[in-house]
Amino acid sequence: MQKAIDTSAICKRFGNTTALSNISFSVNESEVFGFIGPDGAGKTTLMRIITTLMLPDSGDINVLGKNCRTEFKELRKEIGYMPGRFSLYQDLSVEENLEFYATVFGTSVKENYDLIYDIYSHIEPFKKRLAGKLSGGMKQKLALSCALIHKPRLLVLDEPTTGVDAVSRSEFWDMLGKLRQYNITILVSTPYMDEAMRCDRVALIQNGNLLAIDTPGEVRNGYGRKLFSVKSADKYKLIIALRSLNETITSFPFGESVHVTFKNDRIPENLNSLLQNQGINDALTEETEAGIEDRFLELMQTAGPSFVKTTEGKAARQ
Repeated sequence: MQKAIDTSAICKRFGNTTALSNISFSVNESEVFGFIGPDGAGKTTLMRIITTLMLPDSGDINVLGKNCRTEFKELRKEIGYMPGRFSLYQDLSVEENLEFYATVFGTSVKENYDLIYDIYSHIEPFKKRLAGKLSGGMKQKLALSCALIHKPRLLVLDEPTTGVDAVSRSEFWDMLGKLRQYNITILVSTPYMDEAMRCDRVALIQNGNLLAIDTPGEVRNGYGRKLFSVKSADKYKLIIALRSLNETITSFPFGESVHVTFKNDRIPENLNSLLQNQGINDALTEETEAGIEDRFLELMQTAGPSFVKTTEGKAARQ
């Protein structure tokens, strides 16, 4: 299988801060490859290097068979890039933005309309509206349309769903799925763990280091202990109580429950009485399957600072 991206030992520093440390990975053609990690993990820096907007301090990187250092002019014609922040012209209309980007790449909206139809059709009724007046979800669809208008071989999306509602996030990933028929390689970064499951393969990244690269299922299956779910009406009090127990190894909030690992991989026989001593009288404990979030947190423990999962499904510093 041909490689769309091939990197070896990529390093990047900003002053005394190491943004990327010996990053090596490859992405196959037509693959949906996700970089999953919290804010500050190095995702945006890596995206900018791949799109030739920034040079690494050391290491080798080839994209679509071209060297990013020496063939960047030719390479940029084959890449569609959607940065994390909305970067289109807010004082131009939806229609004007799309026509402008088509002109820049020497094509036309009509020529590649079939590629963007499923995306652009959602906002075409508002084509005369200024881009700055669009909702978050509509801005997202316009930015994706502009990134695709020249029919790129590689689509790079830097946290494309951050700041939009859950429905728009789901719609966006449905749109990416439909792009498979055009054999476009898609590289996407996200802090949302649930989006990882919609990628062919994912790379977990933290503090500029790769923690794991595999299919979402295999990453999840790498979890090394038995995992238990504990529920109580007062989740915050439950977390504090669980973390104070000698039998507890890890304890992290997960939706309405708390995911816990215990010594000896089993529920302590006196768990309920121990929790009752701390005012938790309604605890319900059962074994549960680990998700990719749990595996990420497990890897975090051995690789650096501990992280907790927020209610929005993002990884954040504890």
